Amino acid sequence: MKTSIRTVFHSGCAVSVLTVAITATPALAADNKGVENMLQKQKVVELLKSIETGAPEPIAYINAHNYTQHNLAVADGLAGFGAVLQALPEGSAKVNTVRVFQDGDFVFTHTDYNFFGPKVGFDIFRFDNGLIVEHWDNLVQKAEPNPGGRTQLDGATGIDTAIDTETSKTLVADFVKTILIEGDMAKIGNFIGPAEGDYIQHNPAIGDGLQNLGAALGELARQGTPLRYTQNHKILGEHNFVLAVSEGEFLGKHVSFYDLFRVDNGLIVEHWDTIETIPPESQWQNSNGKFGL
Repeated sequence: MKTSIRTVFHSGCAVSVLTVAITATPALAADNKGVENMLQKQKVVELLKSIETGAPEPIAYINAHNYTQHNLAVADGLAGFGAVLQALPEGSAKVNTVRVFQDGDFVFTHTDYNFFGPKVGFDIFRFDNGLIVEHWDNLVQKAEPNPGGRTQLDGATGIDTAIDTETSKTLVADFVKTILIEGDMAKIGNFIGPAEGDYIQHNPAIGDGLQNLGAALGELARQGTPLRYTQNHKILGEHNFVLAVSEGEFLGKHVSFYDLFRVDNGLIVEHWDTIETIPPESQWQNSNGKFGL
């Protein structure tokens, strides 16, 4: 009889979860070294897909004794993860990871979910000694295509290894600081080209190009609900793709901003994002905080 991930987590015991996951698959039990040597990207994609398929084997990629959760709606450790899976209506989950990148010990993904409803999300996983020890995410409801006809997930996916990762990360870090936090729009030309086709936008409310971006930000300011970035917590990248994790305010609420940028020829040319409201601390299911990167 095939063991499902829901069955594995039914006991709610984090340590026994890992034991069951490994022993449920003789190949894993016989060759744990093979699990350790598997590409970290592949481990993450398989773990996310197991939410849909119920496969128990990817649980073995998580450190059962040391797993820190930063999704504030989920309790800490494997037990918290298991409780969420148990709460999902059986057969309802769908997971399609569209983009996956790696920066050192971090793997970050861009995923199309049906997870208590249609969502788009970024996930970040930190590895230590080949196992996942920490997780962050930022999820939003799936939206209709934006004024330019683009969705939250379409667009470029290919990694251009000719582009230097550190150069891309430096460009995006400077953009976040100069434009998003300090608001020095006079320097926007240092980061984004002037023509509409120079900047492809996947935010659900904004069309392509700097003109549409400026109009949207101006309208928010006129309505008294400006979008404010107050702090950047992490910059992660792989060649031409860079993810910026930031904190700020949107529509009068405390939020986390996850912005994914594609870089080409020394400029930012494409953008995807999620903006998630941070609940009051009294509602948190763990004490790890939203960031801590």
